Amino acid sequence: MVDTRPERLTRSQARRTVLRASGLDRPRPARRAPGGTRELQQVVDRLGLLQVDSVNVLARAHLMPVYSRVGAWDVATLDRATARAPRRLVETWAHEASLVPPSTFRDLAFKHAANRARVEQRGDELNGVPVGRSPEVAAVRSIVEDLGPVTAREVQEVLGGAGRRSEAWGWSWTDAKRALEHLFYVGELTTAGRNAQFERRFDLPQRVLPPDVLAAPPVDERTARRRLVEIAARAHGIASVRCLADHWRTATAPTRAVVDELVTEGVLRPVEVEGWRGPLYRHRDATVPRRARGRALVSPFDPLVWERTRTESLFDLRYRIEIYVPAASRVWGYYVLPFLLGERMVALVDLKADRRAGVLRVPAVHRAPGPAGDPATGAPGDAEVAYELAAELRGVAGWLGLPDVHVDRDAAGGLAAALGREVATAAG
Repeated sequence: MVDTRPERLTRSQARRTVLRASGLDRPRPARRAPGGTRELQQVVDRLGLLQVDSVNVLARAHLMPVYSRVGAWDVATLDRATARAPRRLVETWAHEASLVPPSTFRDLAFKHAANRARVEQRGDELNGVPVGRSPEVAAVRSIVEDLGPVTAREVQEVLGGAGRRSEAWGWSWTDAKRALEHLFYVGELTTAGRNAQFERRFDLPQRVLPPDVLAAPPVDERTARRRLVEIAARAHGIASVRCLADHWRTATAPTRAVVDELVTEGVLRPVEVEGWRGPLYRHRDATVPRRARGRALVSPFDPLVWERTRTESLFDLRYRIEIYVPAASRVWGYYVLPFLLGERMVALVDLKADRRAGVLRVPAVHRAPGPAGDPATGAPGDAEVAYELAAELRGVAGWLGLPDVHVDRDAAGGLAAALGREVATAAG
């Protein structure tokens, strides 16, 4: 009989467990050459997916989580993984738009069906007609069947003209773009990679998924949900039901039912963590390392910080991306990344890759809330944080092909002066 009594963990133990599960508890390995397919696959196997976003202030959203875990890597590897058969990754709607292994695309069929039902319930329309019955959607589907893979711009050219534009999800989209995004959202389309302009190349799943995945029998919803919850639980190490559901943006109630089954079977084990409201669960393979010695800049789109309540409970950090916040109302900056040192988020860094000037710019760098220079807790002081952050910024800049790191003269934040000195010393 499985013992379901909760084990008790300190917050430090929970942090170390989470960081080990996420692959962020150790220094990145030193390599003579950038990582490639193997390193990319290791990260995908660990996290289950990579969220995709068009923001390119520093690096594309799906590129940074790989760097945070393996260091410099050849991003052309990702192009090969998504654009050449047999594909290792395909794009679909998971935790927002995401890159997932082809087998996971099949497991997400129930989510695609739920997306379709959601569209119908909302009453989404395209030019006054329910989008699911829209003639434009039917026409776009036929174009993809005949010509795919194709971009939205290419589909619009086939339809003719520039296309009527309408507001959809905050963007000004042509009819072709809206139709394609609908078909992508409900799983009728995936992508055969992206072009140099970062445009999706839409195609049918049956032409993109590898033959062995297509040949596998359909998976029932219960089995698919179980697989996805297990993937999320391994990636999190310790999580609430809310965290596990958020990983794939699936409904909470059925996720809770799966969690209950996995607890009964001993796959998940109840835990209690000081300062973190439960119920919480640890995957049976998650271990508590004696120390966390990693160092990384964490993307706003990294699974480690997706579920903000978890971030606050574990790291005492209330963190929000402020890209869409008016400048005068921003707390930390425009494109801010938490800086992880050991087991703590010790700083918040606003970064911009100035590719024309060949410089990684730092418009702001703040000390994260919490103890600083406290021997009792092991929290590093400002000088140590600035030293380690300067080294991390040089590594990121090198990976991005930027020769210099520059802390802006008017940079905001209490760490700006110390970081500026460290950067200048290294440059001199």
